Amino acid sequence: SNGKIAIKETDCSDQGAIATLASEADIVFGALPSWLGLGALETVINCGKSYCDISFMSEDPRKFDALAKEKGVTCIVDFGVAPGMSHLLCAHASYLLDTCERLDIVVGGLPIERNWPWEYKAPFSPRDVIEEYIRPARFVEHGKIVTREALSECVLMDLPGVGTLEAFNSDGLRTLCDTLDVPFMKERTLRYPGHTELMRVLRAGGFFANEPITVGDQQISPIDVTAKILIDGWKYEQGEADLTVMRVEAEGTLGEEQVLLYWDLLDYYDAEKDQSSMARTTAFPATAMGRMLADGTIDMPGVHPPETFGCEEKIVARLLAELEERDIQFAKTIESIR
Repeated sequence: SNGKIAIKETDCSDQGAIATLASEADIVFGALPSWLGLGALETVINCGKSYCDISFMSEDPRKFDALAKEKGVTCIVDFGVAPGMSHLLCAHASYLLDTCERLDIVVGGLPIERNWPWEYKAPFSPRDVIEEYIRPARFVEHGKIVTREALSECVLMDLPGVGTLEAFNSDGLRTLCDTLDVPFMKERTLRYPGHTELMRVLRAGGFFANEPITVGDQQISPIDVTAKILIDGWKYEQGEADLTVMRVEAEGTLGEEQVLLYWDLLDYYDAEKDQSSMARTTAFPATAMGRMLADGTIDMPGVHPPETFGCEEKIVARLLAELEERDIQFAKTIESIR
């Protein structure tokens, strides 16, 4: 502890331990691996604490909405960069346009220097990255939720300042599938060319399988072994630079014009503070929302995904301003397309 920060080591799979930590706080932030996210959310709500979470849990956290309202606490979930800022900006675009016909999110966190063989490094849990590669991707076509295989429909895209990347289907829409009434919505993950095919080969070869196999006299889950190997292969070296790139694009009408409205993010590792771009762009949106919880700007008992706040102009403006103070800029462009 330095008077402001106290570090405590605990078992976050133990809900009693989480309850003890939560009881000591005014508000709580969650940044746990996806498989621990839902249990922590329920425990914090039962402790009567408001919560801002960035866990990429597979379950729908809104199942605890009624409990949060009963306890009088506000829980903001999925509020990193994507999901997080991506969802808030989608909702904000839908709010700004007279009609919103299409929403498209492309996003990726990448090492600035490409390295063979993976063409990728993971700024967070490799197991959660693998989850992106095996979880079926849901998106919206003609107003209906459809499902595609993760890593499917890979296309090349040229993005300013980054160059050519490949984009594949991933399950990043999450709550957007049923919170926004937009007929076409899709989220895709960005990687350097070549990475997607490597991951498809590993998945098809059984390396991401959960079902245990017998090796000698032991039962071993292939995905656990793969994740263990990739922890080292995908680990950033101390001081190794990364970048985060995202575009949130909306098409619709404004007055009598058909327009394209989009926000671009291109953020880099902060060498002076030794902060990765993924850490910056994920944590600072959450902490900005946390400050608004703490000062009462946001007081809405329940469990809320990021898009809840997309029509709240003062919240959006304050959030973008606080991020800009930290040199995280979402450049907004609007173009007439016909």
